[in-house]
Amino acid sequence: MSDIDIQMQEDKQLLVAQNPSMSQYTIPPGLDYLVQLDQVLIKQKYEVFELLSGCEMNNKYELKNSMGQQFGTAKEDTDCCTRQCCGPARPFDMKIMDNNEMEILNLHRPFKCGGSCCCVCEGCLQMIEVQAPPGTPIGSVHQEFSICTPFPVKYTVRNQAGDVILNIQGPTCPCSCGSDVDFDVFTADSSNKIGKITKQWRGWCAEALTDADNFGVTFPMDLEVRYKALLIGAMFLVDFQFFESQNKGGDDLLSTIC
Repeated sequence: MSDIDIQMQEDKQLLVAQNPSMSQYTIPPGLDYLVQLDQVLIKQKYEVFELLSGCEMNNKYELKNSMGQQFGTAKEDTDCCTRQCCGPARPFDMKIMDNNEMEILNLHRPFKCGGSCCCVCEGCLQMIEVQAPPGTPIGSVHQEFSICTPFPVKYTVRNQAGDVILNIQGPTCPCSCGSDVDFDVFTADSSNKIGKITKQWRGWCAEALTDADNFGVTFPMDLEVRYKALLIGAMFLVDFQFFESQNKGGDDLLSTIC
């Protein structure tokens, strides 16, 4: 075990000791490190082959704390045909692992015909299920229909019983053009803003040539760990729905149709 892993464990134990309420619910295995975090930075890795060939590869990500220390990785699990034909509309499983290669989260996005961001058909609205540990759902994130804007940039975060616990509201036009794009996180009744999901601007060259994006997910440190995990899942849904579509390798068939 590295010095960083040992320090992470010690910090977690101290934080739980200082905040007894955090131990009143069962933390899913492997997610205890999230207890001490109020921000997760997620950086997509560049795929040289994808950049040169235009052939969509499985997305890979690094998960880091606010100090830039990596505590996990994420890897998409889809077949080649699905990636090339469906593009950003594709269904996928995302495996999130800790530094010891133990899978701590599984994200499942089912296929919906409305993969493009401008589809407002209620039957095509997107969702993602979060499992922790893998095989045990802890909740889901659902895109909601919004008649107030031309784009339905609104999501509800729900627990395993289907109850809304958080709301996410994005901008009218969620395009990254010279600045960060924020998706604000609110309480269930939308009365208080408690965090945000930020698509970070990477510069003109990087944005023009690749779809490898950087995100930040910010939330209260005392937010329940399962809710933090659900917001991480929401970030991946936002990425695929609004920013993965900026595919620099070519058009995809299904997103064009839908």
